[in-house]
Amino acid sequence: MATKGQVGSATPVPLIEGDKSCGQVTRDVCGPLERGPTKLWWWAFLCAASVLALGAWAVWYQIATGIGTWGLNRTVGWGFDITNFVFWVGIGHAGTLISAVLLLFRQKWRTSINRSAEAMTIFAVICAGLYPVIHMGRPWLAYWVFPYPNFRGPLWVNWRSALLWDVFAIGTYFTISLVFWYVGLIPDLATIRDRAKGLRKKIFGFFSLGWDGSARTWSRYEMACILLASLATPLVVSVHSVVSTDFATSLVPGWHTTVLPPYFVIGAVFSGFAMVLMLMLIARKVMSFEEYITKVHIGAMCKIIVFTGSIVGLAYGTELFTAWYSGSEYEQFAFANRVRGPMGWAYAIMVLCNVVAPQLLWSRKIRSSLGAVFAITVLVNIGMWFERFVIIAGSLQRDYLPSAWSTYTPTLVEFGALIGGFGLFFTLFLLFCRFMPMISMCEIKTVISGDGYGGDHSGGDSEERSVA
Repeated sequence: MATKGQVGSATPVPLIEGDKSCGQVTRDVCGPLERGPTKLWWWAFLCAASVLALGAWAVWYQIATGIGTWGLNRTVGWGFDITNFVFWVGIGHAGTLISAVLLLFRQKWRTSINRSAEAMTIFAVICAGLYPVIHMGRPWLAYWVFPYPNFRGPLWVNWRSALLWDVFAIGTYFTISLVFWYVGLIPDLATIRDRAKGLRKKIFGFFSLGWDGSARTWSRYEMACILLASLATPLVVSVHSVVSTDFATSLVPGWHTTVLPPYFVIGAVFSGFAMVLMLMLIARKVMSFEEYITKVHIGAMCKIIVFTGSIVGLAYGTELFTAWYSGSEYEQFAFANRVRGPMGWAYAIMVLCNVVAPQLLWSRKIRSSLGAVFAITVLVNIGMWFERFVIIAGSLQRDYLPSAWSTYTPTLVEFGALIGGFGLFFTLFLLFCRFMPMISMCEIKTVISGDGYGGDHSGGDSEERSVA
């Protein structure tokens, strides 16, 4: 029986195309892992790995030569690296939102996409964490940001710095997200263990932690997932709020504003959902999961993108209104410079991609066109990157003193590091699709059977051992 759910209407809609038994779900999800990779997967992996290699070369050249390879100057001290950092932290937010918040609200349509969204969170945070280390110029001294007893005199971290708060906020977010992702994987790892042979069986047997499929085990599993989801949900708000304090606690016009924490959070959810949807459209084709990632899921995510994109547009208007209403000539000039200054073209791209493009998704016809949806998700991610670039470089290049004004022009090395981050992200995601179940078998079987955790999820493909 096909899974049914309620997505935006009172009429039940199918979440999986075709009538699926639990055993068929297991075979469909485990099949790509047990067979060799397809040509399409190899082409995608080679493209991603090539971009990663180019980015690695750019980072190596920058470290070997020095930060003079960047386009930074005495006015613009933050450029592409910090822009990339904020961008990738934002991308990682949708994974936790889909996994944790929608789990707490018992939204059934999340079951086909939550596993990939969780993995995307891990990979995005890894990409984000690399850029501040690169930005230091001396990455081998990155451990200095952690408080630890040392013998170098009065060298200690500054707890009043928002940059230090980033270290702990993002570190906590990564840890909780990784544990949440791994705990959710355990039942599916046990299913693969029972189907595997030889070394592969031993590897999955080790990581499945002795899962036996008993009712007691399922009960503990559900409790652990709910607790981790409850713990992860506040992190969605707190992490990007802390990242925004890097800017909001400064005195730079365009940064010194209280709207940044909620603005950054909703922007992170907006860009993160766009990235999840883009990845789902790619994986749907590459891994042949059209029956599991259906137009119902795509339509539901499109609606969330429209909602969050509208809030982002409201935030842009709020910034302009606040600058006008403040009566501060510095604040007014900062935003007038964003719109009409040397970087006005970047502001125009930001507004077109983040505000105008998502509004097209109001049309049911456009939401039903996978090509159009994919193009809009790409535009949203481009726009959100430009948003961070406008905020960072656009605010810095024209400060209080006209004598200190300058123009920031990124170099090829910075562009190499930028695309290298995307190469790393897609390489990790493709490896995940190849070696791990990217769709949660146990949750789909739970919804199909109508049982809670602890029902028969094996579908006859794995041996259920009941322990009293």
